[in-house]
Amino acid sequence: MVNVIMIWALIALFILQPGIAHDGAVSGASLFAQALLPYLLPYIILTQWLLKLPASGTNSHGWLRYLKAYTLGSFGGFPVGAVTVSEMKRNGQLSAYESSLLLAACHAPGPMFIVGYVGLELFGDTLSGWKLLLAIHAANILFFLAVLVLLSFRIRDGDRQPSAPERKLSTAPLLDAFKESSSIIILVATTVVFFSSLGSVLTNVIQAAASVEMGIVKTAVLSLFEMTSGVQSAAQHFYGSPIFPYLIAAILSVNGLSIHMQVFVIARSAGLSLRPYVIGRIFSVAAVPIFLYLLL
Repeated sequence: MVNVIMIWALIALFILQPGIAHDGAVSGASLFAQALLPYLLPYIILTQWLLKLPASGTNSHGWLRYLKAYTLGSFGGFPVGAVTVSEMKRNGQLSAYESSLLLAACHAPGPMFIVGYVGLELFGDTLSGWKLLLAIHAANILFFLAVLVLLSFRIRDGDRQPSAPERKLSTAPLLDAFKESSSIIILVATTVVFFSSLGSVLTNVIQAAASVEMGIVKTAVLSLFEMTSGVQSAAQHFYGSPIFPYLIAAILSVNGLSIHMQVFVIARSAGLSLRPYVIGRIFSVAAVPIFLYLLL
């Protein structure tokens, strides 16, 4: 009943604020086309292609499989980490337990997005972008090491073997990579446009209902719903402030509902637990701004 009421309330908001909803959707589509698609699509295709090749030694050393998952998943941008561990689980390279834990550790924005977009375009300095990327991966690697400890205990208890493959090996890896990459890109585009539009409408409603500073409200609401929109809003309203780089780091760690929805859809389709992912996001929100402070 609560879900039905919420959905009808949102439908009413979109009907009452069609112009704002349209502007938000256009903004989301523009962000996807300019800031996400060029950085995300090539890497997703290559990652999918690599994962669909016949694996040499499914039962190889655990740390090699985990390192492969972290390398492919953490350097491709959102939601490549979820795509990687889900695909490795389907291929029988990881068990459901391993994939669920690695889902939380193999989750980071891509280097091209952080250095090229955030560093160069928002900070005006690629070195600051590299420092932010280092802070993100420092937090992720700490969490990854904790995951490895948990996995070592699980292996010691006898759960050593990955799960059996859930589907046959691909006979045309590149074609299948293009096919599945297109579905992932559509998922990303859909969530970015929807949550950007929703964030714009709610921002307008909150501003009309309460006399609060627009920059703070817009940045907070957009960051909650769509990360890239929140980053852009923070750059518009807080650029030059001493807290600006740490605010960007916090927004990137929060991710926003758009990215969380992408991960949830991909993880649920592979039957993965989301509890480790939630814990990992909480840890990242606390750790990344601290590491960035130490680096700047």
